[in-house]
Amino acid sequence: MTPAVNVVQKAKIVYLTHSYQHDPGAKSYGEEAAGALGIAPERVFKTLLVSLDGDSKKLAVGVVPVSGSLDLKAVGTALKSKKVVMADPQEAQRATGYLLGGISPLGQKKHLPLLLDQSAEHLTTLFVSGGKRGLEIELSPADLLRLTAGQYGDIGCG
Repeated sequence: MTPAVNVVQKAKIVYLTHSYQHDPGAKSYGEEAAGALGIAPERVFKTLLVSLDGDSKKLAVGVVPVSGSLDLKAVGTALKSKKVVMADPQEAQRATGYLLGGISPLGQKKHLPLLLDQSAEHLTTLFVSGGKRGLEIELSPADLLRLTAGQYGDIGCG
């Protein structure tokens, strides 16, 4: 079990796990998951870490559909941060306890502010990383926000 799976099990919410054979040559982990599981990319969300105010230790999480990208300016506006950049990959792994390509918004080592793209609001369920490559957790957006103390934000583009 991964920490992400442990979190949803302990919360006693409705969720499903979906496994697939990860291809080490895949260029996009999220698009690989969508294709392997036969799910529309708009329902599969990637977890991206950002650094706030130029401080590599001050991190936040953006969760957006794999079919789009993260709007750093929108994250800055939502979190009242003047400068937002993608987090250093090593720092992201250290803060979350997960490897790149398997970073889940659930069960991270450190509690970080989390924004979920507003496009998820109309979905019954969405898919996020289960904490390792080749594992996705399907749950409601409301449960994801409750379990992460996150909030919706208009942070996706494309």
